[in-house]
Amino acid sequence: MPSFLTFTVAAPLASFGDVAVGERRSSHERPAKSAILGLVAAALGIDRGEEEAHAALAREVLCAIRIENIKVRSPRRLMTDYHTAQTPPRGRNQQFATRREEIADKQNLGTILSYREYRSDCSFSIALWPRISPMRFSLDRLAAALHNPVFVPYAGRKACPLMLPMQPLVLEASNVQEAFAKRDAMCEKQKAFLIQYSLVADPYAVAIDADGAGEMGDRRERRRYQILNRRRWQFALRDEILRPWPGGAA
Repeated sequence: MPSFLTFTVAAPLASFGDVAVGERRSSHERPAKSAILGLVAAALGIDRGEEEAHAALAREVLCAIRIENIKVRSPRRLMTDYHTAQTPPRGRNQQFATRREEIADKQNLGTILSYREYRSDCSFSIALWPRISPMRFSLDRLAAALHNPVFVPYAGRKACPLMLPMQPLVLEASNVQEAFAKRDAMCEKQKAFLIQYSLVADPYAVAIDADGAGEMGDRRERRRYQILNRRRWQFALRDEILRPWPGGAA
């Protein structure tokens, strides 16, 4: 029976980057696979320059994201921030070790103006499972990293810390729906998870890698989130299958 790594990503504010145009930095209502793999890579201690490690994760792992409804307030409500940031003029091959070093020359700083979107009260259940075997990073290793991450995890932007433990669990199940159901059952039996499930209502939808969705004939969405180069922020188009969760609230 296949194994699945399941965990939670929940935050009071989150921002899951969409295609950025001009001064507006929009946010999708759910994270893409690249955002989830970026969080996992950070937990492993992989920096953006380690291209082969990022490529291995993208190549070897399938992903499903279950969208939850928060009982309190309005889940995933869109919020916009008028954002200003100071930055020096960019020179060729110029790099700064710290933000303090970057803005040290006060005379030559410019100001960038932008609108940045955030989603409020977000909660998602995540499942990862192997596309190929053996994997460079086993599910048990990924679970251990999420339990004790090297870099601080956050929901899209560094200004968006998680509000609940990720609580990674490796489970055996025949499919991703069963993996989520088993996680739900285990969470109900463990007091450590009660705080999480006192906040979360019925799930209502799940987005699954198109090549891991089997014969599901639900809505197909194409998003530009297939990792090409993490350092350069280059992404290709990839397909997701989006389907309602059985019995979930709309």
